[in-house]
Amino acid sequence: MSWLSRPIFLPARIGPILCLLAAVLAGPLSPADVSAEAGPGSISSASASLPFVDGERLAYDVTWLGLRAGIATMVVQDGVDDRGRPQLMLSMTARSSPTVTKFYPVDNRGLSQVDLESFLPRHMTFARREGKRFNDFDYTFRHSEGLVTAVKDGKTDELAIPPDVQDAMSCLYYVRKVLPFVPGAALALTVHHDKKNYKMDVRVEGLETVEGLWGTRETARVVVIMPFQGIFLNEGNIRVWFTTDEHRVPVRMKAKVVIGSIVAELTEGYGTVARP
Repeated sequence: MSWLSRPIFLPARIGPILCLLAAVLAGPLSPADVSAEAGPGSISSASASLPFVDGERLAYDVTWLGLRAGIATMVVQDGVDDRGRPQLMLSMTARSSPTVTKFYPVDNRGLSQVDLESFLPRHMTFARREGKRFNDFDYTFRHSEGLVTAVKDGKTDELAIPPDVQDAMSCLYYVRKVLPFVPGAALALTVHHDKKNYKMDVRVEGLETVEGLWGTRETARVVVIMPFQGIFLNEGNIRVWFTTDEHRVPVRMKAKVVIGSIVAELTEGYGTVARP
């Protein structure tokens, strides 16, 4: 039964939209797929400056028709892998609000380890707890062999992956790193999720000034076409507003549902000011 046929449609999207922050977005890109001038040299160089730094923490309120549905957080930490190579540790949590928890509890947690030089994921774990749905995912990527060891709820498979594939968390940070914030710029993406490889499209629709707890900022409005039911959202498009400064922070995300839209707004981090 599809979510459209459920008596209450909102729960079918709350869990994924909460994790939307784990970064809402896109995914893996192959350098050849980047249009509007993002050279491959800027993708693979470990010395290239990054828009996110060790200790970055972003928190978002997720609302639907004025109802606070939940909160999601994303954190960046520097680390070293078992070979002594520098890596990024990208962690996320997504929890439903007390009101939503009464009928559809959500408590999702994920961690992605990304090689800093290649900016490719090495290992990802994700614990999905949405309503009565419990799943545990563990992915170990072996990019040089074109393989991923994918474990879902204890069942292990060796699966083929294309070059430069990203996971469902590292993809957001990859987009922040390489996407040119120029109207019309586009990325053709591939992401490995739930034992499958998916192609996605990301496009900059235009530049827009937005206001929030972060102040007044110029942003790039980016549309992300999500063709799978994933960590972030059921099938459909997501729009994300990234600041156009050096930090390239996603300050707002929006996805339409049958009635209204689900919106995620940055409430902590990036110079936000607490509500009075």
